[in-house]
Amino acid sequence: MTAYDEPAEPHGILRLTSGVPGLDEVLGGGFLRGGLYIVQGPPGSGKTILANQIAHNADRTGRSVFISVLGESHARMMLHLSAMTFFDLGRIPTQIAYIGAYQALEDDGLKGLLALIRREVQARDAVFMVLDGLSAVEAQAESVFAMKRFAHELQTLASMLNCTMLLLTSASGADGAPERTMVDGIIDMQQRTFGVRRERRLIVHKLRGSAFLEGEHPYRITTEGLAVFPRIEAMLAWPTRMFTALEERVSSGITSLDRMFENGIPAGGMLSVAGPPGSGKTVLGLQFLSKSCSAQPGLMIGCYEPPERLRLKAASVGFDLSAAEKCGDIEVLWQPLGEYILDDIAWRMLDAVRRRGVKRLVIDGLSGFQQATSEPERFVRFWSTLSNELRALGVTTIYTMEMPEIVGPNLNVPVSGISSLAEAMIILRYLELGSRLYRIISLMKVREGSFDPTIRRFTITDIGLVIGEPFEGVEALLTGLAREVPGTVTPAGDNPRRHLPDAG
Repeated sequence: MTAYDEPAEPHGILRLTSGVPGLDEVLGGGFLRGGLYIVQGPPGSGKTILANQIAHNADRTGRSVFISVLGESHARMMLHLSAMTFFDLGRIPTQIAYIGAYQALEDDGLKGLLALIRREVQARDAVFMVLDGLSAVEAQAESVFAMKRFAHELQTLASMLNCTMLLLTSASGADGAPERTMVDGIIDMQQRTFGVRRERRLIVHKLRGSAFLEGEHPYRITTEGLAVFPRIEAMLAWPTRMFTALEERVSSGITSLDRMFENGIPAGGMLSVAGPPGSGKTVLGLQFLSKSCSAQPGLMIGCYEPPERLRLKAASVGFDLSAAEKCGDIEVLWQPLGEYILDDIAWRMLDAVRRRGVKRLVIDGLSGFQQATSEPERFVRFWSTLSNELRALGVTTIYTMEMPEIVGPNLNVPVSGISSLAEAMIILRYLELGSRLYRIISLMKVREGSFDPTIRRFTITDIGLVIGEPFEGVEALLTGLAREVPGTVTPAGDNPRRHLPDAG
């Protein structure tokens, strides 16, 4: 579908799609054809880039007009835009015309400006028009009534010529200002500061004749232009497809772990794996991915270890990750920690899941998502919504969480409120006994299914995790500071410590 394809709504309203990634989703499908919109925001927020990106969309077949009143000269504007991949100098001026309107406004006021707009839009049969400098028009208006009449006539012109019009202004203005009460929509572009971070946000305050996504939506400006990332909780408040609960089980890639789950882990669910550094979380995730195939494609998102290290780690436990990548069974995405937009990460992951029909997903380091959020209070809502969409897509997901304590009596889940959203939870711990460290594994919960609740020791070998027998004659295992049970009856000469494997 090109930017000027016009999907009809049930009530016959036609849309003008923007060509800006993510913006049409926020707008409920795009701008209404023949509508009049205000785009407001402080200097540097990206208003000019947004307007030019719509006008320069590569698939666009209609004509556009960009009219400036007071502001950056067109020569300097095009010089700055030339670095943008969407900018096509060859389309100027035949398909995209840049026109100065200051003299018309100076000589004949709002009436002269309106006449110029009518003349240029009609002469070029334009379907999209930008008026850059609404604040200068407001300053030139003789009265509030004159400004109201200008907005009314401009709206009538847009509707009559079936031309979608954007009015750009750096002033937010009062909600009751005449032009803001009469336009079909108001889009606010903001720059917000969170500690040392700064994030751009887009808000739709008003959109006549259409549903739209409420609240703030982050956006980014790169050499490709502007991209909006609809807030996950708003866009996926309801999953994109009906979720059907599955009674099937899938292999974890570890036979002994499958037995603890009593025939594998729940298909299409979320499995949380929590443990301290080095306890085997990543190895467990890699073994789960080792069962990926063309019928069950796999995807791994690594937040700490780059792909090269993951391939080496996989090779150390007998899994050729590189070969699985080359044949298309597995894709690895690396998401290093940094100043990223939370919704951007989520949409990239969902795009990869949908593109390949992924059925096995490993998120190695949930804290990578957590660190990307500027507002920690939204994280549980975000994760709940994302989890529901993954379930609806039939994805079995393992995500790892790092527990800060190596050993100790407390079991602190890294992200409060997350554990209740998972169908199953595995705890990996270190155990100190007899001046040695051992690894132990336990299932904390398996929703709607029976499981083996015993605490078992395990080692990491050249074939991956190997889970052994339950401990006997030892208590307080999960504290990491185990002790033998006094008076435990064991076979003659037997010592519980003698059956513990090396840490591996």
